[in-house]
Amino acid sequence: MSDKPKKKPGPDHPITVGKNPDRVIVKVAGQVIADTRDALSLQEASYPAVQYIPRKDVDLTQLERTEHETYCPYKGDASYFSIPAGGEKTVNSVWTYENPYDAVADIRDHLAFYPDRVDSIEIVTD
Repeated sequence: MSDKPKKKPGPDHPITVGKNPDRVIVKVAGQVIADTRDALSLQEASYPAVQYIPRKDVDLTQLERTEHETYCPYKGDASYFSIPAGGEKTVNSVWTYENPYDAVADIRDHLAFYPDRVDSIEIVTD
């Protein structure tokens, strides 16, 4: 089996996942890559909240899967995508947990974007 450590969120490392009530739009090279009103906001410990966008609201034709992978002991294995239209800046700029651990199971079938590797992640409040 796996020798990767697996940890559960708790008081020392809290993780919460909740629906973002606002619209989230991600743009790269003048193109809308994602546009949703169904984003999930994941708040982990003291890190900035991350917007996880449902795959159905992402233009997957603009993404290219890479071989890059990372591991988080709280969330599991992450797979990555690049956005070719954005050039070198957007290499491995998108990640997803295709089989997340139970504590964050809601982020399955969602993608997240590094804010510094895309042109913008707009949060539009109504």
